[in-house]
Amino acid sequence: MMIANNLKPYKPTHPGEVLKDELEFRGVSQREVAREIGVSYSALNEVLNGKRALNPELALMMEAAIGVDAAPLLAMQNEYDMQMAERNETFMEKLRKIRHIAAVL
Repeated sequence: MMIANNLKPYKPTHPGEVLKDELEFRGVSQREVAREIGVSYSALNEVLNGKRALNPELALMMEAAIGVDAAPLLAMQNEYDMQMAERNETFMEKLRKIRHIAAVL
C-alpha cells in the first residue's frame, strides 16, 4: 500500500548536489574549497557530482568551511545509498533468497 509519506523520488538526491548548489550560490569555486579544507580537487569534485559518497570527515570539513550542517547531509547520503541498493535488481534478488531461507529456519 502506497501512502504519501512512503513515496520515493524518481531520482534520489545525492548530498553532493546540495553542496555543489551551495558553493555555486555563494560564488565559491570547488578548487578554492578543496584547497581550504585540505582535500584533493578531484575527490571533492567526485562527491559534488555524485560519483563518490560523502563521508563523515568531509561532511564535517564542509560544515566548518561553509556552515552547512553535516548531520542532515550524512542522513541524505544514507537515504541515497538505501534507495540505490533498493533499485539494484541483482542485490534485491539476493535479499529475496536470503529472506526465503530465513523464513524456513
